[in-house]
Amino acid sequence: MAALDIDLSDMEFWGLPLAEREAAFARLRALDHPAFFAEPETPFADKGPGYYALIRHSDVTEASRNPEVFCSGRGATQVPDVPAEFNEYFGSMINMDDPRHSRLRRIVSRSFTPKMIKNFEDDVQRTAEQVVAELLERGPCDFVQHVAVRLPLKIICNMMGIGDAHYDMVLRNSNIILSGFDTELVSEDMDEALGQIFAAAEELRALVTDLGATRAGNPTDDLVSALVNANIDGEHLTTAELASFFILLVVAGNETTRNAISHALWLLTQFGDQRALLLADFEPRIGGAVEEIVRYASPVIFMRRTLTRDYTMNGHDYAEGDKTLLVYWAANRDASVFTDPARFDITRHPNPHLGFGGPGPHFCLGAHLARREITVMLRELLGRVPDIRVAAEPDRLLSSFINGIKRMPCDFSA
Repeated sequence: MAALDIDLSDMEFWGLPLAEREAAFARLRALDHPAFFAEPETPFADKGPGYYALIRHSDVTEASRNPEVFCSGRGATQVPDVPAEFNEYFGSMINMDDPRHSRLRRIVSRSFTPKMIKNFEDDVQRTAEQVVAELLERGPCDFVQHVAVRLPLKIICNMMGIGDAHYDMVLRNSNIILSGFDTELVSEDMDEALGQIFAAAEELRALVTDLGATRAGNPTDDLVSALVNANIDGEHLTTAELASFFILLVVAGNETTRNAISHALWLLTQFGDQRALLLADFEPRIGGAVEEIVRYASPVIFMRRTLTRDYTMNGHDYAEGDKTLLVYWAANRDASVFTDPARFDITRHPNPHLGFGGPGPHFCLGAHLARREITVMLRELLGRVPDIRVAAEPDRLLSSFINGIKRMPCDFSA
């Protein structure tokens, strides 16, 4: 595939085997300028002028560090321009710039108190133990459904004070919202698919709005109570902000961590030497293993930014209004930064990956919790089911935004 034949707006590209995608990005990276692509056709927005794909680590890093130039408020989670209400409904502060972004992040982050974080960590341990115990009772199965999905979703529901009765609904709707173009999850008809996505978000909004109304007068020890009763320098979340943050949390916090856990088992199956290395001395090596899993998997493939003014970066001139995609998946395979980037290496150091987003104000708020969940799950899994491995090729999500795994059979002898 020559560089001129590559089209990141064509969903067929995102259905290619990972090795072919990796080779395509290497060809694009070898160009003397960022590649420019026409925008995909969509039924909910006029076709825009196109976008630059930033696939070099240095470009993604610099753009991330300059949010006043590379802004998020015109849309960060999709290429087409859509109404601001749509962006904030589905993306919350991901689709905001300062001062609104810093205000919302300040309110939300102040709710993550040391006591609450400690409770999260205790829940992670208990939930991981339960998931692995039930896996041993069940036997070989779909790893995604019975292991990877369960830990992050359970933790988020516990954090928010949402009961187990809503577990399946939250999972179903988060899958729909991040379905991409996968027709197993949404309709082939784009108008119908958009309606399904809005309906999924509305069901989640109604759930947290009702819960917030209850917690406002009767607070308990959960995140919804902390958020609806937060008053930081006279500021508090509106009902709409609470709903959009909840959608962001259940979608981003569930889908990304569950995919990282799924990729972890796939990588430890594919790279047996690294699995043996980790099992030989787990505690000193698990930190590096988690970082390498996140680099290699890059669960969020890209975020969009829009230029607020003319700007020159690494020898290329951008104009005000230009759209850029920060392609984390490709930047995390930049051979100028990562030696032998196609190799999974749990001892890689340094490992300046962009798997939690680039540096700057939009770095993932939940990175600490995600690292903790991956660490605890792998400790429980490999400690109690040491020979667990993937039994067949993963069934991957067809999406340009999320590097997802829908199903993946696992096998073990315990």
